[in-house]
Parts: sequence; structure tokens; C-alpha cells
Amino acid sequence: MYYKVGTIVNTHGIRGELRVVATTDFPQERFKKGSQLAVFKTEADQTPIETIKIASARQHKGFILITLDGYSDINEVLKFKGLVLKVDESNLSDNDLDDGQYYYHQIIGLNVVTEDGEQIGEIKEIMAPGANDIWVVKRPHQDDLLLPVIDQVVKQVDLENNQVIVTLMEGLD
Repeated sequence: MYYKVGTIVNTHGIRGELRVVATTDFPQERFKKGSQLAVFKTEADQTPIETIKIASARQHKGFILITLDGYSDINEVLKFKGLVLKVDESNLSDNDLDDGQYYYHQIIGLNVVTEDGEQIGEIKEIMAPGANDIWVVKRPHQDDLLLPVIDQVVKQVDLENNQVIVTLMEGLD
């Protein structure tokens, strides 16, 4: 299983640098020198086109600029433009996470239940607009519920039982 960590949006300069929009909470880890990433045509694909090794990485104007082992010229890296970068599940480490933190793929698909046991729906998406994440909960026969990920709302994440226990604050529904 692979998890998306970024998208190559363009080249940068003539020496083979690639401009990446990172979609990971750990860009320093995922794009550090020596990291192995899989390259995919689209986010939905599960079979990589090839595996690449990061030769260097640096921040630049909200992007991450990377170079790849074995590529030193813009003409060699043009083929990567628009492709998706993913990390293999075996390269994920729970050591990266503090207590109470989870990877997006662990949260998406969990059932949302109130402390009283009322079924709310299933988390279908995570948005990160600012100070805290927002979990988008798909509810049967209702509009999606936008659930702020704050201590007053999210009481327990129970991965073993595939559920999140919440308290719905006034005005959320």
C-alpha cells in the first residue's frame, strides 16, 4: 500500500531540480537525502511507474525543490512533471507521531459515534484549513458534517474498534 506525500508540479532551473507540493506532515523526513519514493501517474494508481531516490531537497517559496539520484539535467526530469509521489507503507513509522496523532489514512473511514452511542456517519475526508484539521463526516440522508478536531469535540480515537467518539457541540449539526 502506498500513501501520497506530494505532487511534482514543475521543474526548477536547468540542473534537474523538481518543484514539489508536499502533502505530508513530515516533509523533512519524506524528502530527505536518500529517501526512496514511488512515482505514480495519478493519485488513484497503486502500481508505481518507478522508484526514485532523493539526492537533495530544500524549501523554496512554499515548495520543496528536490533533485534525484542519477538525474542532473532539466531534459532528463521533464518526464516527472505532473506525477504523484508516494511512500510505501513499510517506510511509515509510528515513531514520527506523537501520542494522539494519526496518519490521515488511519482516520479516513472511521465511524463517528457520540458518547451516548448514536451513530453519526463515516469520515470521508480531512481538510487542513488552519489551526486545526476538519474531519468531513458522510452522514446517511443528510448533508456532510464538518467536525473540528479539537479536544472539546473529539473525545477518543479508537483504531482497534474502527471508530471515533465525539461530543457534538451546539451549532455543529
